[in-house]
Formats: sequence, C-alpha cells, structure tokens
Amino acid sequence: MRRLYLAMTSLVCTSLLGAAPVAVRAAPGVGEPAPPRAVLEQVEGQQALDWVKAQNSRSAEALKADKRYSKFYDDVLTVEQAPGRLPLPEQAGGKLWNFWQDAAHPKGIWRVTTPASFAKAEPDWKLMLDIDALSRREKRDWVFQGAECLEPEAERCLITLSLSGEDASFYREFDTTTGQFVSGGFDLPHSKQRVEWLDRDTLLVSRDWGAGTMTQSGYPYSVRLVKRGVPLSAAKEIYRGEPGDMIVEPEVLHDETGRRIALIQRNLDFFRSEYRVYDPSTGSLRQIALPQKLGYLGFYSGKLIVRLDQDWTSGAQFTRGSIVAVDPQAPDATPVLVFRPEQNETTTDIGITSQGVIAVVYRDVHPSVRVYRPQESGKAWHENYYILPRMSSATLQSSSPSVSSAYLRVEGYIIPPELWSFDTAKGSSAKIKTTPALFDAKGLVTDQYWAKSSDGVEIPYFVTHRRDWKEDGHNPTLFTAYGGFDLSYLPTYYADIGKTWLERGGVYVVGNIRGGGEFGPAWHEAGMKSGRQHAYDDFAAIGRDLAARHIADREHLGIRGRSNGGLLMGVEFTQHPELWKAVVIGVPLLDMENFETMAAGASWAAEYGHMSVPEERRFLQGISPLQHLKKDVSYPVPFIFTSTKDDRVGPVHARLFAARLQELGKPFFYYEDTGGGHAGTVNAKEIAYERALEAVYLSRSLMDQDPAFRH
Repeated sequence: MRRLYLAMTSLVCTSLLGAAPVAVRAAPGVGEPAPPRAVLEQVEGQQALDWVKAQNSRSAEALKADKRYSKFYDDVLTVEQAPGRLPLPEQAGGKLWNFWQDAAHPKGIWRVTTPASFAKAEPDWKLMLDIDALSRREKRDWVFQGAECLEPEAERCLITLSLSGEDASFYREFDTTTGQFVSGGFDLPHSKQRVEWLDRDTLLVSRDWGAGTMTQSGYPYSVRLVKRGVPLSAAKEIYRGEPGDMIVEPEVLHDETGRRIALIQRNLDFFRSEYRVYDPSTGSLRQIALPQKLGYLGFYSGKLIVRLDQDWTSGAQFTRGSIVAVDPQAPDATPVLVFRPEQNETTTDIGITSQGVIAVVYRDVHPSVRVYRPQESGKAWHENYYILPRMSSATLQSSSPSVSSAYLRVEGYIIPPELWSFDTAKGSSAKIKTTPALFDAKGLVTDQYWAKSSDGVEIPYFVTHRRDWKEDGHNPTLFTAYGGFDLSYLPTYYADIGKTWLERGGVYVVGNIRGGGEFGPAWHEAGMKSGRQHAYDDFAAIGRDLAARHIADREHLGIRGRSNGGLLMGVEFTQHPELWKAVVIGVPLLDMENFETMAAGASWAAEYGHMSVPEERRFLQGISPLQHLKKDVSYPVPFIFTSTKDDRVGPVHARLFAARLQELGKPFFYYEDTGGGHAGTVNAKEIAYERALEAVYLSRSLMDQDPAFRH
C-alpha cells in the first residue's frame, strides 16, 4: 500500500510598492455589539453567514479599490499555474503518479507515467482522473485528497475526495487498468476516516459507524473489517479504543521482500500511541512493546523502523531523536541503533527503499541526506552521507520498499525547487528536474542570524533580502514562524512572496522558534503546554533583534501565521502590540479557554494543555488572545482570514476575535472563504484572491506607511 499525497500550496504572500491611498473602514456598527457567540458558533447559520458576508464585502471593497490589486492577483495566479512547476511524483506499482493543477485544470488531474518517461524533459503522462470533469458530471465541489493504492501492482486504488476541502472525505474504488471507478466496488461515504487495503477484497476501516464510535476529538475509534460486497453495517469490529483517545486507525506496511504487517494504531493523544499487530488468519491482536512517543514508523527486512521521540530503555539505552530497528516478532530482542543525532541535529523525513532507510537530517537547520543499510551481522547499520546546499531544505517526496530509488525535493527561499533521484543500491544521486525561476532573485541573498530569547537560549532565524540593502531600520519586513507540533519551518521557495514582496524590496524573515522540530523532540517539548510562552518569547526576541540590527523598526515590521501560527499571531498581537505594524492571522486558534470543545480542538490538548488541569488552565487563560483584547490598548490593524468549511480548527475562533474587535471599536480586515477547508484555499484562483488581498494590506501597512493603517 502507498498513500499518494497532493502537495500543499504556499502559505504566505505579500505586496507591491506605490498606490493611491485607500481608507480603512471599521466594521459596520463599529463599537456596537456584534452577533452573540451562540450565533457565530452556528457555522452554517444564516445570521452568522450574513455577518461573514458583510465583513467580507467591507474588507474586499477597501482592499480591492487599491489599483495594485489586479496585478497582485495576476502575478500570484501566474506563478500558481506556471507550467514549469515541478511535477512531484509518488511511487506505486513501479510507476510514478502525480496530481497536477493548472489553468486548464483548476481542480486538477491525477496522472501516471513510467520512471523512464518521467526522466525526460516532457514525460508521457497518462490521464487517470480529471477532477474538474468529475465535479461537473456529479455537480459536486470535489477536492482530490490523495489515493490509497494496493501494492504491489497498484491496479486498484481508493480515491479520497472531499467536499470543498473538508477533512471529512469519501473513499471510492478506482481501477487504474481501465481508468474508471469500479462499478459496485468499495464506496465509503462521508466521514472523518482512515482506510487501508488488507488484500484486494478486504479493507481495514476506521470511521463514523454511528452513535458511540467517535472520540471527543471528533475522530473514529472503532476499526472494522470491510469485505467486498458486504454492506458497511455488517463490518466486523476488530478493535475498539476509548472515547477519550484522539483517534484509532489502521496501518498496513510492506517491506522490500513483500512481507506485510497490519497494525492498529491507538493514538492516546496527539503524540502518544499504542501499536497492536493484527493477524488476519486468526483475527488476533498483539500489542508491541514500543515507546508511546514515536515520530516515524516504517518496515524494512522484517523490522519496524522507528524514530524515538522519547528516551527508551529496551535491552540498551536509546536517546530521543534516534532511529532504531525493532523486531516485532521478538519482543525481548534488543533493538538495533540505526541513527543517533549529534548536538543540534534532527531528522525530518524518513523513508524505506528496497535497499535501506533514507533520512533527511538537519544540523543547525541546514540539510543533509543519510542512507542506512544493515551490515551482514545485523547488529549495526552502515551510513552514506550526502551534503546538500546550505540555506535550503530537503523533502523526501517519495520512497517505496519495492524499488531502490527515492525522490527528494530541494529548494530554498531563492533557490527554485529541484528534484533529485537517490539510488540507494548504487549510492548515487542525480538532479533530474529543475523549476525555472518564477521570480527575479537577482541580487537577493539569504542569511542566518541568531537572537537571544528571554531565558538566554539562542534562536535561529533566516533573513532573505537584497544584497545592497540599507540597514537603517526602514526595510519593509514580513516575519513568520510556526513553533508547534514538532513541525520544522524550513527554507521554502514561495513564488508568490518572490513576486509580490522580494522583487520589490521587501525583506522576508522566518523564525525557528521552540515548539517546532528544528532541533528534535527537546526543542518541541520546550514549547509545549505551559512552556509555550518560550515560543512566544522567542518570536518577540527575533522581532526585537530585527530592530537592534537596524533591519526593520516597528513601523516597517509585519508578521504572519496560520493555524497554530495563527494562534502565535494572536498572542503576539495581544502581548506585544507595540512591536508590529501589521499582523496577518490565518485560520487561527484564538479562544484558548474553549478550544477543547471547538471543532477538533480536543485532539490538541497534548500540545496546548487541558483547562481541567489547574496549572495548564492558568496558562491558557493567561495567553488566550480572544479574552485579552482590551479597549484601552492601541493595536495594529489586523488582517484575519479563515474558511467556513474548515472542519479542523473551524471558523469560529476567527469570527469571535473579529466580533470582539468590532465591539471594542477596533478596525480590522476579515476574509472568510466559503470553501477550502483548513488549507483555506484549494485552487489557484482562490489562492490568488486571498493572497492579493493580503498583498494590498501589507503594502499599505509596511511599504506605503499609510496613516489610515494605524490605530
């Protein structure tokens, strides 16, 4: 089995220079009560949608009046649909699969080619599924979310479709030999669900089976066996978790010899899991003695390959961040060490090929690639080391236990994405495809700096700027970070930023604050729960460092974040309004006193904390942006965006925050996309629209120094 993922679109966009002034209008009825919470919490309620429509209209009227808006829109649309973008491959059945969106196919096409054809400048693609045509034919707003293909042939796949980009999805069986959905085949209706092929006629499915089968987080905790031709109502349950779990889901892994292991993963919370081996021949389950915190799980030569996110003693002592090989059939056998991180090192992507384990390793946020093969004794693994360019990032785009080759995407803030092929059998690598430059990076450079946080810890950050800049504090600067869930914020080629910000003299800054994964599990844990203030202090420290280095003073410094980064922006907005001129708050969490009962919020309590735990409750109450808005504080004028169809974080956080600003008489911009899910936008035109609104906002705030954007 392989899961074929579609690539995420870029997260940020900004602005152009020079335009006629445009006034900032406050929300209608500014200073008057907004709709009550109960109204705004009705996501699809008419009163709530009327309020959303009014905010969208007011903000769009002000921002689209700027004569630069049309060029922003055209520039972003052009780079989002550029034909020279990398076709990112996924391996399955000995072929390469790709999901592609362009002007002719805004919803996208799913297509396939051979490795030999893919190596050509113009591959010979075979169309498998046209999502635009499917949507027109079925009159539904389908969004392609990937495919589960049955290995080794990948002749049958389960296509995952969602409505308007929701996390909840549909699974439909597809025959890749005919290019058609299978008549009478597997067809799983709308639900938040996880599905794995056990064999051609059997699925392991975790979904909403009816009352009492979904966790408090809104995810399934009953895994059942679904047989071909048997209705879902007759599916046999093979494992049931608890309502307090985050999710229980199946996982089926294959190694290079074709051996299969079926697992039931019981996620106790976002970071802790239990694993049980399912034996289809007997229907029995056996729990594996693994640590609860794992960052990766694969299967090679009959061994489970795991990254440890906690220290572990099992016959020997292993430090967190290490990769080890575990024999699932010999619970008393001592695991074998594959990789141990040195100081300031961590792994991000890990994958399995037919000839070993491939891992992307960062040291001080600069990448390398390591390939590991077991030595004949089986007691040690041999490492091959590949150096990659500094100021870049590497993403393991695809690997498969069926073949020796893997594909790696390498890029940087001013380095267009490249696709590298790594042959783990020969120990060779080759650059096989390069994206043409999508913006003019001539004269641009990227530097890495370090800022000292409130507790003395040094925090790295990247600054992309013109080589001939003046360090006078007047550089229009956009600063972003994430700082959560063990996710690293790495150098990425955002063509929209290049076109609408860097080409026009803007500076782009990315902070690697605590809570992320840039230095491994310890870096993440330092920013969890009540320790999360470290991440917020790190971000503020970088902001002050930018001023101390005379890169950007407050009047020229804007910040942006989305999701957990949107929460970061909300906290910085309320804790340090004096540091920022512009704040973009995207698909955010902002009501941290109630997040556990909002959308899928309960699933993140392991990251943020529980209101039921006194110490964690005090911290959440102390930082929750919604509850800390005050009438007598001068705030930047924010740009807030969210999505009605976001069933992960939900739009209510953003609505409540904007409504509170309205009641306090504080101006703001607001955009709620009626589709798009948590990604916010799902096709190039929607991306271009939202980014163009931001671009005007950031231009007015940071480049034009428009006094109307000061409150």
